[in-house]
Amino acid sequence: MATLYHFAHDPKADRIRLACGYKGAALETRAVDWFDDETFFELGIARQSPVLATDDGGLHTDTTAALRAIDELFPSGEPLSAGIIADDAWQALLDWRARVDVVLERLYAPLAPGYHGIGEDADALADFKANVQHRFGMSVEELANDRYDGYQQLARLSRLPELARHLAANGFYLGHPSIADCVIAADLYPLQMHDGINLPVDMMYYLRRVEETFNTRLDARWLAR
Repeated sequence: MATLYHFAHDPKADRIRLACGYKGAALETRAVDWFDDETFFELGIARQSPVLATDDGGLHTDTTAALRAIDELFPSGEPLSAGIIADDAWQALLDWRARVDVVLERLYAPLAPGYHGIGEDADALADFKANVQHRFGMSVEELANDRYDGYQQLARLSRLPELARHLAANGFYLGHPSIADCVIAADLYPLQMHDGINLPVDMMYYLRRVEETFNTRLDARWLAR
């Protein structure tokens, strides 16, 4: 059985969870505590999230590379990558994700206290906030106050209304389930946690459709659940 090590608030872990859920692949998920350095020491790698450990001894830290190879890593079930998404379409999606990475990371930061592993541990929360301050030059609270501008920037860069209409018309990014949906759904789903930010209605329906089709709930690690 493969094991996915991850911080509970890391959306990238859900990319792998979705892929394995669709393929019916056995996957053990292990949420790593914020101060847990021992796990990474035992794995023999630097502290990072997520880490997919496959039963052949491989350690995969790049979720986009793991998704592209998902049908080789987990041969069972319906394919999601091989013969499903062309190289140019996959690269176009990765190019989009690279353009919006900083904006998404700034939007994610204020959400972390709403997840298990950060929000219920005062020491972890304090350390996380210090880390955010150092990384962005802004506090978690300041980033939360900046969420509307951040979301508008994301919506422009991603053409979210147009994307939502495309997904409504086609069901999935390519018209059928693929690793592209693992990226889009996992990366946009957490934005619903922001007060006052509303994803397009068609996008909301798409996220629910992905959860159902890929047999994976994406809100399981929120403190409210």
